[in-house]
Amino acid sequence: MIRKSTSKKSTAIKICGLTKTSQARSIAEFQINAIGVIGIKNSPRFVPEEECIKIFNEIDKVSSSIEKVLVIANEKLEDVKCIHKRLTPPSVIQLHGNESVDYCRKLKNEFPTIKLWKAFRLKSSNDLENISQYEKNIDAILLDAWDDKSLGGTGNRVPIELLINKTFKAPWILAGGISAEIIPEIFSKLRPDGIDASSRLEISPGIKDIKKIESLVREIREQN
Repeated sequence: MIRKSTSKKSTAIKICGLTKTSQARSIAEFQINAIGVIGIKNSPRFVPEEECIKIFNEIDKVSSSIEKVLVIANEKLEDVKCIHKRLTPPSVIQLHGNESVDYCRKLKNEFPTIKLWKAFRLKSSNDLENISQYEKNIDAILLDAWDDKSLGGTGNRVPIELLINKTFKAPWILAGGISAEIIPEIFSKLRPDGIDASSRLEISPGIKDIKKIESLVREIREQN
């Protein structure tokens, strides 16, 4: 669960981009808050429906309180209906494309039981201007780094100076080039409601380095 921080001890942890069922249990056992799977077909971390269900089932075996996040981009509403009907559906749908405010509103009305997170890629302060329009129709904001060729998972970092003294009405999650080494710098300047890590914790795309995940989790919890 990602909530607005009410104290310095509430930064949630999300690990994203899993591709292997065999790693799902190990990562879930860190008792983090959310685990993400990529449903974008041109991503090197894309996971087909059958494997996604297996990964989510492994997570549930450890803890049903861990959010099961499916990352999609620019999907038709009809396709989201199919996702909702899966044997083990996601508890969160994370929109990582160019979805409009109206799209988010329709999705939220259609599937009120699924949490909706919207990703925004930041290159300059101008990219922050439209976020407020979305906040009534989503459950959390995810801020990721800009890249001309990829929607995410690049390892690029968000220019955190853009976020100093910035506030949002919805809970917000910081992504983009996250690893244990940069957590002290982030927390010295910002206090996000959540941290989302993926590519900097990998051996290869979609294959996680469990020791790097352990180091990240420890560092965040120590900083909290």
